[in-house]
Amino acid sequence: MPALPARPIVILISGSGSNMAALVEASRRARWGERFGAGVVAVMSNRADAAGLAWAREQGLATAVVDHRQHADREAFDAALMAQIDVHQPALVLLAGFMRILTPGFVRHYEGRLINIHPSLLPAFPGLKTHQRAIEAGCRFAGATVHRVTSELDHGEYLAQAVVPILAGDTPDTLAARVLSQEHLIYPRAVEAVLAQA
Repeated sequence: MPALPARPIVILISGSGSNMAALVEASRRARWGERFGAGVVAVMSNRADAAGLAWAREQGLATAVVDHRQHADREAFDAALMAQIDVHQPALVLLAGFMRILTPGFVRHYEGRLINIHPSLLPAFPGLKTHQRAIEAGCRFAGATVHRVTSELDHGEYLAQAVVPILAGDTPDTLAARVLSQEHLIYPRAVEAVLAQA
């Protein structure tokens, strides 16, 4: 059994986990363990049916489900999630399509260690339905932003951005696919830069 990394990384997902998979694959390809003493050790979700959990298990990663519907409020859910995350004593907690708004207490607990990727060129279009909103606003470009998480939704220091054109005839789905391909590139690069600076 391989030794656990000195700087464990936990990833939170809610769905297919494509950004999570890109991060795991990049961490291995770029040898984060050798270079930074870092590696992904666990993947967690608020949904038991999140497809990314099966992929993570196949990779030999620990997985856990903390179902938000089983908790009375956001504070109780976040407390249960923190308990699961803290088992791994993470150096970083990466949000990769994790579709829950986190409480200020959760954000404070992981201050400086919590990173998210958002499918827009922040500060434009925080929140949901980013691609539809960009098309409806007549934007010529869209993109994605990797940022540190603060208690204010989709704010915090920008670590990386990628830009894609919005094409004539684009739908939210076609634009989302084009943006996602860039997310898979910039998220690992941004995390690697954070690891290199620490």
